Amino acid sequence: MSDGIIDFGEYVRRRDGPDQPASTFALFGADGERSRFALPLWRAIYLASGERGGVFSQELAGGALEPFVVLDLATDPPRTEFPWPESLDPGERAPHLLEAPGGGLAIFLGEERERRWYLLVHGSSDPLPAPVGRDREDIMFLAGECAGLLFLRRFASDSGEPEDSED
Repeated sequence: MSDGIIDFGEYVRRRDGPDQPASTFALFGADGERSRFALPLWRAIYLASGERGGVFSQELAGGALEPFVVLDLATDPPRTEFPWPESLDPGERAPHLLEAPGGGLAIFLGEERERRWYLLVHGSSDPLPAPVGRDREDIMFLAGECAGLLFLRRFASDSGEPEDSED
């Protein structure tokens, strides 16, 4: 791998063995700077034993979750519809793991511009086991990475441009 590109397919073949079917790495909404979400999403999906995940937003008044960036490791093109209730209530305002239907994971990332933001991970038809211990800590860390990208790089405010810094 002298070209410096991460080959997820090779990683999966080494991890699962050569007899496993070819892996999929299908992205939605990951153009330009949004591609920075791919690695933390992939790691969160892997740690949660999921099939797909993404960063979604929802109006504060409720309504459908809108995909911002989605990574699907099972289907190409990526599935952007997730089986979540119309209104996820984050309760407290700090990032935390929410109860999600069907065993999926929902992590509240924060609010900005009349929108709530979430990291969602979903499995196949089987419910995902709730992450515990180090896996839970790592998933929360990855959610923090996604929140940092959203709010510090101003994706959540629709500008997509990094804030000027005085460093």
